[in-house]
Amino acid sequence: MNELIAVLIMFGGAGLVVLLLLGLNQWLGPKKRNPVKDEIFECGNIPIAGVANKFSVKFYTVAILFILFDIELVFLFPWAVVFQSIGMAGFVSMTLFIAVLALGLVYVLKKGALEWD
Repeated sequence: MNELIAVLIMFGGAGLVVLLLLGLNQWLGPKKRNPVKDEIFECGNIPIAGVANKFSVKFYTVAILFILFDIELVFLFPWAVVFQSIGMAGFVSMTLFIAVLALGLVYVLKKGALEWD
């Protein structure tokens, strides 16, 4: 239980630092609005398009799918470490996990979520 108390103290300290820095920013930061500084910033270049221009949601879809499959594949590493000690039940359960993962990938590919138009 002592380890958990140390973690809670660290989280509380981090939260206090965040609140302190946000408060200092509000208190010491500039208050005057400036139309030049409120303009969209694109790496020092003049903006090509306004905020109202839309772009494809495919970028977000691919990113979310990457994170989804990447996190699921992380579960393969602990399984590989203890592969010999878990026996046949562990092998069957991980085979089912990989099969569900493969079915999800086939579904994503059939839906065309990874196709660029």
